[in-house]
Amino acid sequence: MKTTTTEQLIQLDFAEEMKTSFRDYAISVIIDRALPDVRDGLKPVQRRILYAMTELGLDPKKPHRKSARIVGDTMGKYHPHGDSSIYDALVHMSEDFSLSIPLIDGHGNFGSIDGDSAAAMRYTEARLSEGAMTMLDHLEKGLVDFLPNFDNSEKEPAVLPAMLPNLLINGTTGIAVGMATNIPPHNPGEVIDGAMAYIDNPDITLEELMTYIPGPDFPTGGQIINADVLPAMYATGEGKLKVRAKTEIETGEYGKKNIVITEIPYTSAGNKTRLVENLVDLMKDKVFEEIADVRDESSKDVRIVVEVKRDRDTENLLNGLYKKTGLEDTYSVNLLAVKEQQPIVFNLKSLLKEFVEFQEILYTKEYEHMLNKANDRLEIVGGLIRAVDVIDLIIEVLRGSTSVKQAKACLTSGDITDIKFKSEISKRLAVQFDFTERQADAILAMPLSKLIGLEIMKLHEESDTLLKNIASYKKILGSKKELHKVIKKQLQEFRVKFDRPRRTEIIQTETANYVVEEKVEDIVVMIDKFGYTKSCDAATIARAGEDVLKEFPHIVRMKNTDRICVFTAEGNMYQVKASAIPKGRPKDKGVLIHTLCKVGKEDILLYAGFEELFESQLLFVTKSGFIKLVSGIEFDTNRAVVAATKLADGDILAGLTRLSAKEVLSGTQKVIIYTATGLSLGFPLEEVPELKKTGKGVKAISLEKNDTVAYATSVGPNDETFSYRGKDYSAKKVRNRKRGAKGQKATL
Repeated sequence: MKTTTTEQLIQLDFAEEMKTSFRDYAISVIIDRALPDVRDGLKPVQRRILYAMTELGLDPKKPHRKSARIVGDTMGKYHPHGDSSIYDALVHMSEDFSLSIPLIDGHGNFGSIDGDSAAAMRYTEARLSEGAMTMLDHLEKGLVDFLPNFDNSEKEPAVLPAMLPNLLINGTTGIAVGMATNIPPHNPGEVIDGAMAYIDNPDITLEELMTYIPGPDFPTGGQIINADVLPAMYATGEGKLKVRAKTEIETGEYGKKNIVITEIPYTSAGNKTRLVENLVDLMKDKVFEEIADVRDESSKDVRIVVEVKRDRDTENLLNGLYKKTGLEDTYSVNLLAVKEQQPIVFNLKSLLKEFVEFQEILYTKEYEHMLNKANDRLEIVGGLIRAVDVIDLIIEVLRGSTSVKQAKACLTSGDITDIKFKSEISKRLAVQFDFTERQADAILAMPLSKLIGLEIMKLHEESDTLLKNIASYKKILGSKKELHKVIKKQLQEFRVKFDRPRRTEIIQTETANYVVEEKVEDIVVMIDKFGYTKSCDAATIARAGEDVLKEFPHIVRMKNTDRICVFTAEGNMYQVKASAIPKGRPKDKGVLIHTLCKVGKEDILLYAGFEELFESQLLFVTKSGFIKLVSGIEFDTNRAVVAATKLADGDILAGLTRLSAKEVLSGTQKVIIYTATGLSLGFPLEEVPELKKTGKGVKAISLEKNDTVAYATSVGPNDETFSYRGKDYSAKKVRNRKRGAKGQKATL
């Protein structure tokens, strides 16, 4: 048997190890996944997709290629994560309703502004867009560093040589660990103008910059209605914009007015259908009784029609819609990006500064590359021109040599060893050869057609052109002013190519100052033993008397603005708005609760109004004998159905009791547990801990083998009885013991 020695044990401080591991994880998420690089404005997955596509040769002039192939190459070579996340990123880069300049040209169903999802990657095709080529065209010139991929089998660019301010133009969003970025898209022409203004004057003020870039320009249009926050937002890199849909008032049939929504807020991009459904729900629920109909008449352009009833205040209704729907929303801005492996919050000027400095690096490297290439070519051209003048001697050297190596040695260093010449004069001249290595290789590879007079003339013309280009390159590299001229010239070309009219209007106005108030009334929700449910006015119930209420085992008093919470033995909570419960008289039948919520065949244990539940605590006891208290605050949710508690496999709730804060704090409440074999146990409620709804609970009773909890409740000091299966039992006869004890034979 192998023993473990002290030397084989690694002792670690748990807190320090957790701190280090979490920090490494956080940095990985921040740098490698969630946040964009300030230079090219791309997250790693986006950069890798674009690079994989350029490796596949998918430029805008080539045919589209299956998205599955692109995703496969990206995942296999550069991005070892899920294919769905890669495809989602590819789809996002194709959305013209999300980006000012889409980077992917999609072919097929790539989703829509309505909220339709893209087709599966096996059905769609894609290629690079013209916008993407502004970031990929110069990769072969060595302008950026290449790093090993995840398994050192490939190389990938650390950043793309983006010659367009992509981060500001397209914006981005991302959630990292402890931080998030939310950069809105801007108008391409305005951003380029701002960048050129910064190049001309690095000391330009924010106020001057905002004459070029007045604010975000969302692809969906709409309005920014709090223009006064823009200067502070651009100065600090943080702010909240109020965005609003653009609407028109049209005259409809029979004297009616229609509110026509022509542009939606950017926050609803990709969710237009949900916005329309929200409007329809408000109409059906009679929140706005002025609405006669809602229609989505959109085709290529957005056109949502809200038909207003005759003689109603259309402007008033519109203000209410701004208040109650996504027609007006808040867009939180956070100009966070990564620079040199560090997340930094930038402002408008610093973002332009980073872009211009990156351009200076890129263009310097590009012109150094072009200068080196021109010098190399000039060296070869010069050698060929010299060779033409002594071509006969070179031919004599070649004919007298026994190998290419021997001939090359003669051309580069005048070594004539073992070369046969026709005359001593040729020998003396050959000794003087001093061509460079490149020139010698070019001479040896030169075809005889280059000796034609026209070809020789072309060599001289090429030499003159190269000399002019070299002088131009040196001038640009020797002067930042000349370098800036080149950058601005390229930006001007991009401006002509990508500029478009501004879509988002920037105004200063108050938010909707009219709120459609709902009339708050007291109601009584009554559920009979079969689950038929109805609501009645509190005043009607007061006149009916208590005798009527005896027919209903479940009665909940609440407001008409509240919602009723339905708890089941299976540990779920369903919610029904009070407005969805049909109104009626006490003698009306009502509708089954199962038609109001998807409770199915689950056993219902408790009905409670949320406002009442919010200030209460729930006592959960499971069939296997676990117990806990849960604050009603835990159930604050807008979802129609949620898990109310955590249950083990096969376990269900045996008891669920709502307790007021007063009852819990009194210290006089007693928990009663009754088992399937007829055992009972009582103990003080104060022994039950308050836990989260996701907690399992603590042991309430020690159960015998095959025994289970049949029923559990809580009683007060003055309660003489409790009800179980329609019968009343004595609460006083349940003996008091400690929580977790074994039950005793019940004498109920």
